[in-house]
Amino acid sequence: MAPNPAPRLTRQITKQYMKVGQSAKNRLFGVAPQLFQRDNGSGDKKPLQMLVSRKGRMSNVKLAVVVIGAFLVAVGILLSSIPWLDMIILKNLKLWNGTLAYSYWQRPGVIRLTKVYVFNMTNQDGFLNNGEKPRLQELGPFVYREDMEKVNIAFHDNGTVSFQHRKILRFVQEMSLDRNIKIVLPNIPLLTLSTHVSNSFPLVQFVVSTGARTLGLKPFVQLTVDQLLFGYDDTLVKLAHNLFPRHLRPQAQMGLLLGRNGTLDEVSTIYTGHAGMDQFGYIDTLNGKKELPFWEKGSTCNSIKGSEGSVWPPRIETKSDQLSVYDKDLCRVLPLTRRSSLTENGIFADLYTPSDDAFTPTAPENLCFCEDPEQPDSCPPRGLQNIAPCQYEAPVYLSYPHFLNGDPSLVDAVEGLKPDPEVHGTFFKIQPKLGVTVSAKVRLQANLWVRNAAHVGAVSKFPTIVFPIMWLEEGVEELTPGIQRWVYAATTLAETAVPVCTYGAIVLGLALLAGAFVQSYRKVVFTRENLEKGKEKLRRGSSFLINGQHRLLILRDSYTLLNTTPEGVENEDTPDMDPDPGRDSP
Repeated sequence: MAPNPAPRLTRQITKQYMKVGQSAKNRLFGVAPQLFQRDNGSGDKKPLQMLVSRKGRMSNVKLAVVVIGAFLVAVGILLSSIPWLDMIILKNLKLWNGTLAYSYWQRPGVIRLTKVYVFNMTNQDGFLNNGEKPRLQELGPFVYREDMEKVNIAFHDNGTVSFQHRKILRFVQEMSLDRNIKIVLPNIPLLTLSTHVSNSFPLVQFVVSTGARTLGLKPFVQLTVDQLLFGYDDTLVKLAHNLFPRHLRPQAQMGLLLGRNGTLDEVSTIYTGHAGMDQFGYIDTLNGKKELPFWEKGSTCNSIKGSEGSVWPPRIETKSDQLSVYDKDLCRVLPLTRRSSLTENGIFADLYTPSDDAFTPTAPENLCFCEDPEQPDSCPPRGLQNIAPCQYEAPVYLSYPHFLNGDPSLVDAVEGLKPDPEVHGTFFKIQPKLGVTVSAKVRLQANLWVRNAAHVGAVSKFPTIVFPIMWLEEGVEELTPGIQRWVYAATTLAETAVPVCTYGAIVLGLALLAGAFVQSYRKVVFTRENLEKGKEKLRRGSSFLINGQHRLLILRDSYTLLNTTPEGVENEDTPDMDPDPGRDSP
């Protein structure tokens, strides 16, 4: 019996003619196509990094994401934990040539207006002859734009800078009444003289009376507003100018604002902030002296510890609600108290007003302004500030306009006054971080305290009275657009933008780190699942091979059957082959 050729034919086909492709092996054993790769042609095989990347490209991107995320988180935490913006601002606030703060201080970027209101006397005859109250007519405003700059600037090694003010007042016609309008007001030089001799010997009063009559002097004069403010010729003033010693000599003309134009004689020295921001802008010396010469020697009334009005110590540095300003018109430092916080043109600011006892002469800190500090009876009524010592001993007293917050007797003595805190109050709006004046109004009224001189014929009928002459408002209307943008950016905008940027950096950094972590975690989980599946397939495949069942597997895309006839076997006689004779055909 001839041997059956089928087994031999099957072995030959399996051994010689059937080729298992790589794709079939991969599907069979669950191995990734490039699970192993050669390293730089060295022939050494190494596993890919958890299916995360191909040739390390994705790993570099992930590393960059992690580094950037960590950097953003670190920077955000650092910037949110220290007041870095305040440190930069305070450093640049210090006065030094070339800084933005210096430019603002040297030529303030503000619109400064001086508004003048005068009192016209309408019943002089009734007042002198019939005992009527003065009937006053308020006229104004007469507006002047103040162009101011600091000149003769000199920095010193002790952290101070000296300078002088140069001011030019320019009349703003479109905002004003006619400055050539005529008004009637008390004869200030004559009444000053008569008040000084009111308690003198009768002989002295007789001489003054004779001189006044000879010169034809009257208790009231008629002037234009421009003459009252910027000078007119007066016989008594000219006489005093020629006869008085130089240090007591008044100007050659009489004018209430005569000394405000041009370069002022006073040399101010203030702190620049280099020695500490708690004294920034405060006065160190005036004309080389540490205190004023006008009041009781050694008293607090001679203190000059206050701002000159351009810049202030930042409240974030001082942590105090108290400030002070030196006012040359008042011949003193005026204490200010923080009242509230507000927003001015989009800029956050603190509102300061004078302390409640600022014009209370009997307050302990103000007794030294009285003629006799030991005698409270020598003090003026509440609401008045004596400035005679710095006004050539003229009986001039300052108050708030219309005697606001003053003794009621002051308002009752005249007709035509209506105190209004909104119109007549003084305030400063100061940015607490920069110490910059955002808006301000200083309102003061000049009054003449006349004492009856019964033996001076020209004014013998003029009773003792505090007579209002005029009041003015000096103010910062608004910052120039450039300065306003700078202040807004450094304060309001920065206070919003800085937290957004710092905390935004933290959030973005955490988001990047979280994204990288989640992606890596998903890759690891995915890889582990694939490896487990691969192992399971490998186990099944190994069992499949061991049992010889692989001989039955024919995959068309992975096997190639060569068209070759085995030796001794004819194609047409080759019977149908069953790879597994022991398995039932389907």
